[in-house]
Amino acid sequence: MPVSLDGKLVVAISSRAVFDFEEENRVFERDDDAAYMALQRERLEQPAPPGVAGALVKKLLAFDAPAVTEAQRRVEVVVVSRNDPVSGLRVFRSARHAGLRLERGVFTRGRTPWPYLTPLKANLFLSANSDDVRAALDAGFPAARVFPESVKASESHPDEIRIAFDGDAVLFSDESEQVFQRDGLDAFQRHEETHARRPLPSGPFMPLLVALHGLQRDGSSAGMRIRTALVTARSAPAHERAIRTLMDWGLEVDEAMFLGGLDKGPFLKAFEPDFYFDDQTRHCESAAQAGPTGHVPSGIANPPG
Repeated sequence: MPVSLDGKLVVAISSRAVFDFEEENRVFERDDDAAYMALQRERLEQPAPPGVAGALVKKLLAFDAPAVTEAQRRVEVVVVSRNDPVSGLRVFRSARHAGLRLERGVFTRGRTPWPYLTPLKANLFLSANSDDVRAALDAGFPAARVFPESVKASESHPDEIRIAFDGDAVLFSDESEQVFQRDGLDAFQRHEETHARRPLPSGPFMPLLVALHGLQRDGSSAGMRIRTALVTARSAPAHERAIRTLMDWGLEVDEAMFLGGLDKGPFLKAFEPDFYFDDQTRHCESAAQAGPTGHVPSGIANPPG
């Protein structure tokens, strides 16, 4: 019987997100891809340090006990990268050195890799390439551009996968954000109060929350837990529509922060996420000082081009 990824949480991640290849990337930007590939070949025996999503990958892979069979696994992490195959060899060697169970990868040598998300049935795509992230979002996949300069994740919660989401244009559609951008805060508050009992349309990351909720419900064979948080600029009375929308979807978050425009960074520092997703770069810049952060280029705050 063929191997299948059906029913698993599949995270597709670029090599630059799981490992720190920033020095190599600077060579690519300064010179060309040939110089980059030459440097990677020189460093084949040198394990790369963990990247911004390294801690998240380690915890995701720890969700399954080492003894479970592939058919019993609930989580799969696949490297999906513009790297060339020989550079991919360094990725797998670095993974083995770090004790990461990375077994599958797609390496496209400069071509966009996002079309492979469909046969992988990916629930999330993390990449440092903004064009690939936008293309993945347009194709309907939860995707975010990692901030390589993000502070590394806290080590305070080794048995917990902690993921935080912004609301509008991330978990929810940007319907309400459009009202805010067009008519201002007072109009936004009135609109949300009026429509408090009408669920918001889903945003690009709602499917990821569904997948995480399923893992959370079924539990981990290795004792890992999942903890989620909604971190939003909404405040009362606009908070009600967000909570009622989650209730209508049959989903829950463990924590909700309605900050009314306060800087999100200090609150995320207190939550200590393994990853945070937001659609606005100013919030991402603040969040990146607290922990690993990904920019979701969706909605009115991120016009095409």
